[in-house]
Amino acid sequence: MKEFRNPGNIHSPVAAYTHQIEVSGKNRWLVLSGQLGKDEKGTVPDDPIKQIEIAMDNITKNLHAANMDVKDLVKVVFYLVGDIDSLRRREAISKAFNGHEPCMTMLYVASLADPVFKVEIDAWACSDI
Repeated sequence: MKEFRNPGNIHSPVAAYTHQIEVSGKNRWLVLSGQLGKDEKGTVPDDPIKQIEIAMDNITKNLHAANMDVKDLVKVVFYLVGDIDSLRRREAISKAFNGHEPCMTMLYVASLADPVFKVEIDAWACSDI
């Protein structure tokens, strides 16, 4: 069974997509659309590290809306634009994961859907029923 959801505590999708799709069966799978560094009020900071922090917070909010937590993340893909301080980036990600170590991919790309966005993060989560 698939359940498509857009949690009310996250900004509305900026295009034709759903923030999360839960697939249930023996395990519960949650697939998130790319989360942006855009807060609930629609604000997008210039600082790409702040965008990482907000995007990770949006992932956490999506997880909580599905009764999951960061520990349920199994795959995370980062799409980054421009020169982003690697030490600050690692610190922000490490803080958000709080000791959890999911599979991760990090890509630097030429651009995202809008030039204001410097960060987009895809995530997959899974938990036992």
